[in-house]
Amino acid sequence: MNEILDERYHVADDAIYDAFFLILKEKELDKITVSDVIKKAGIVRSTFYNHYENIPDLVTAIEDRTIQDIFSLMDTFHPQNDWDMCNSYYLTICEYTMTNPFLANLLRSPREDAFFEKTVTMFHRYVKKATQTTTSSHHSKEELSYMIACSIGSTIGVLHKWAKDDFQDTPEYIAGILTKAFISGMLPNIL
Repeated sequence: MNEILDERYHVADDAIYDAFFLILKEKELDKITVSDVIKKAGIVRSTFYNHYENIPDLVTAIEDRTIQDIFSLMDTFHPQNDWDMCNSYYLTICEYTMTNPFLANLLRSPREDAFFEKTVTMFHRYVKKATQTTTSSHHSKEELSYMIACSIGSTIGVLHKWAKDDFQDTPEYIAGILTKAFISGMLPNIL
């Protein structure tokens, strides 16, 4: 019985997320209402309220899921001098950015909000963790942490420009640029 309820909960939650993402392509974030979401998701109002208090609560959940997704992707990346592996990683990030309208919307017009504050805090933790587990014979841990932060910042900058340009270039093209920048610019300083 609990498995059925858990499955229904996740199905409804996914429907709410999907509906929100579809609406976000049509409306500004601050104009989206609970009525919009339930209509698009094909659920009743009480189902929405079983999951979220209101739209800001839903946005917070989407922010948290997006951050979790980004850091899950980052955890899979183990830099090596391997073009295909790096390109595959950056292609995954590009495709995720294109299919997550919430992230794409934020990248188009970054603003001071809770999402970026949470993300920067998580990046700081990530860089600290990465420098503790990475060994570099050429650089101090502090120097290495700045290099990792630089790599993350440049990736976000490229994704920002790409999103502002409405994803006119292919994910493969952008992944190639990011891979080239990482392998020829950052990787030699990290190893």
